[in-house]
Amino acid sequence: MLGEEELLKLFPEYSDSIQPSGIDLKMDKLYKQVGSGSLLDNHKNLPDLKEVECENNIYTLEPKTAYSVTIEGKINIPKGYTMLYLPRSTLLRSFVSVHTAVGDPGFYGTLQFLIVNNGEYPYKIKKGERIAQAVVFPVKGSGEYNGSYQEEKGE
Repeated sequence: MLGEEELLKLFPEYSDSIQPSGIDLKMDKLYKQVGSGSLLDNHKNLPDLKEVECENNIYTLEPKTAYSVTIEGKINIPKGYTMLYLPRSTLLRSFVSVHTAVGDPGFYGTLQFLIVNNGEYPYKIKKGERIAQAVVFPVKGSGEYNGSYQEEKGE
């Protein structure tokens, strides 16, 4: 796993978010599911989403409800490295979970996670709060991501 010094070299655009062993990722937009989706024979049909309105940049996560959340900025994972995304412990202690995936070498684009209020009460969170941490590992002999979520650089 890479530490602070190596992270600063690889991800200078995150210099204000780099921690001793990872990069803090900040919440951008929140979405609620408004349609069905499917995964059949490797064909993805993602559900329709509707952006949740916030008041004074504060979102309210309703109890027992799942949301899709995007992370501020675009992530650019260099070839030869992978990212694992872990939730911030403050959220877990508040009954809020963040479900993530693996960031493959060569991925460029917007990160999108699932955030769930598992609690019995509403939970308020401000846009721009740190909700996850990316930890970075070297990968020997890696190719590069070329999947459907890849964005063009410059978008």
